[in-house]
Amino acid sequence: MKITFLGATRTVTGSNFLVEACGKKFLVDCGMWQGSQELEEQNQEEFEFVPSELDFVLLTHAHIDHSGRIPKLYNEGFTGKVYAHKATCDLCALMLPDSGHIQEMEITWRNKKRKRKGKPELPPLYTAEDAARCLKLFEPLNYDEIIEITEDIHIRLNDAGHMLGSSIIELWTKEDGKEQKTVFTGDLGNNDIPLLDSPTMIEDADYLIMESTYGSRLHIRNDEKAELFLNIVSETLDKRWNSCNTIICSRKNTRNFI
Repeated sequence: MKITFLGATRTVTGSNFLVEACGKKFLVDCGMWQGSQELEEQNQEEFEFVPSELDFVLLTHAHIDHSGRIPKLYNEGFTGKVYAHKATCDLCALMLPDSGHIQEMEITWRNKKRKRKGKPELPPLYTAEDAARCLKLFEPLNYDEIIEITEDIHIRLNDAGHMLGSSIIELWTKEDGKEQKTVFTGDLGNNDIPLLDSPTMIEDADYLIMESTYGSRLHIRNDEKAELFLNIVSETLDKRWNSCNTIICSRKNTRNFI
């Protein structure tokens, strides 16, 4: 098996991993670059693979930095399935066309500036209609079910606790009579979040591809978060009250001066 890291390395957007195993080529995530202009310009660049040669895509969740270039992938020849949790499929049906609409709006604004400079107009990365068409590729799955992609490739989705439908992907590949297990965590959530389940505990793996956005820090406990939130609200209200008093006093002094 060979894994090529094409995004979300030393940065937190553009998640994109190319996997070659068991005679197949497939992606884990195909996200947009977001943030600085320099990063976002990479969305317009050609893929470092031929989209039509891909057999399928495994999608960890619906956030645009993980799913946002799937319409571009489709426009450039990809016709395989996109395997994702059913909630991720539902969310992508809303988020990807919305992303396409944003691409159309932003390129209209950019083309106005280019036209004033005598430069040719550029097409959008993809349109809302493009995004709607690519949704036919999505294959909804459930958590905790082992799915046979091919005779030698199996996957299972586990709750990542990051957002609705977010998945840790267990990938089993069998080559030369030897089976190996690779785990892609996607983005991981926290424990004890009221609206989301805690991330699934994975017991074993031969290889682990893990997000580490907050790897260098500890999250504060939930009860401490509530106290911190209340303190921030109280401080904000105090500042607003003090500010209003200052304005009132200032106005009174001005009248007296006049």
